[in-house]
Amino acid sequence: MNAKCQFKELAGARLSGGESFIMQGRHFLQIPGPSPVPDRILRAISMPVIDHRSAEFGALGRHVLEASKTVFKTEQPVVIYPSSGTGAWEAAIVNTLSPGDTVLMAETGHFATLWHQIAVKFGIEVEFIPGDWRRGADPATIEARLTEDKARRIKAVMVVHNETSTGATSRIAEIRKAIDAAGHPALFMVDTISSLGSVDYRHDEWRVDVTVSGSQKGLMLPPGLSFNAISEKAFAASKGNKLPRSYWDWQDMVKINATGFFPYTPATNLLYGLKEAIAMLHEEGLDNVFARHKRLAAACRAAVKAWGLEVLCENPAEQSPVLTGVLMPQGHDADRFRKITLEKYNISLGSGLGKVAGKVFRIGHLGECNELTLLGALSGVEMGLAAAGVPHRSGGVDAAMALLRDGAAQGQAPVAAVA
Repeated sequence: MNAKCQFKELAGARLSGGESFIMQGRHFLQIPGPSPVPDRILRAISMPVIDHRSAEFGALGRHVLEASKTVFKTEQPVVIYPSSGTGAWEAAIVNTLSPGDTVLMAETGHFATLWHQIAVKFGIEVEFIPGDWRRGADPATIEARLTEDKARRIKAVMVVHNETSTGATSRIAEIRKAIDAAGHPALFMVDTISSLGSVDYRHDEWRVDVTVSGSQKGLMLPPGLSFNAISEKAFAASKGNKLPRSYWDWQDMVKINATGFFPYTPATNLLYGLKEAIAMLHEEGLDNVFARHKRLAAACRAAVKAWGLEVLCENPAEQSPVLTGVLMPQGHDADRFRKITLEKYNISLGSGLGKVAGKVFRIGHLGECNELTLLGALSGVEMGLAAAGVPHRSGGVDAAMALLRDGAAQGQAPVAAVA
């Protein structure tokens, strides 16, 4: 194979018939994370690597550790790991629980199931409230179970805020009230991997004990950083629990973080990107960021309704500002549709995971996304539905455009530029 053919093989799109061609224009990355990385953040990450034991790095470390608190809305410590969100899941467990402890979790989707599996591997007994993957965790069910737990065997309640596999959010403030109404001392742990920086979240006000998050969603960074925001109650628990840890140990982290440094080599350049990402969120204003995500999500759901398709999340109050899961009509495969849409229109849509594999596709509308980005993505989806022979009505893009246009006419703030 000559050099020209090799280049085409690497850079071109492969069609079902075997031929390839070079796709022009931008690729639409509309999966619900990793989300597109803005140019400002890419430029920040491209800074030269510096000595992670230098005074210059210490200043960077102190800045990002303090600034991160503003996104979690906490005055308590936030630790940053060079890892994916899975590492932060593990850190939350090994710093607070002991083998044989019981925790209460809700089966809201694929990622709640994975967090459950990690807990089991550490010898934790998990009471898993069953769910149909079409709604968030139910505060009333959690309150009832905690009220029954007279012996206080349950040591933690663990909930995914935004279930990335389904597009359903859980009502964290209401779950906090449910725990309080039961008078239960359990720790409250929340996964915000796909919601932080996109959906309103209040670690201190909602008295969350451990908030887990990651860099590659609403923070608009590449994968590679994860976070634990830690309450005083959780930090106290970490001094006496029995699970071993080294890399994930909060005690080591918090002690050296006070000087801006880390107990091992940090992801230096991603921290430059984190500094820029937090600055961008505050330039737009967190409330404006949250309103933008809600507005774009409503437009996406208007398109789905106009197509005659069904949103996976059944409760409108729990439908995610971050992504929309769409059910395929019976007899039609979501992965085949996604493949055809990628090949023809250069757009990546999220696949169905776990129980909904092949039955659902997911449209991400988070991070660096505005009205025109969303409308371009919805155009690709609508054309892809036609190309794949999926039964639908036309006019979804028009419905989304009308919602966004009417919102602008009613004085809603336009989506701010984020790049």
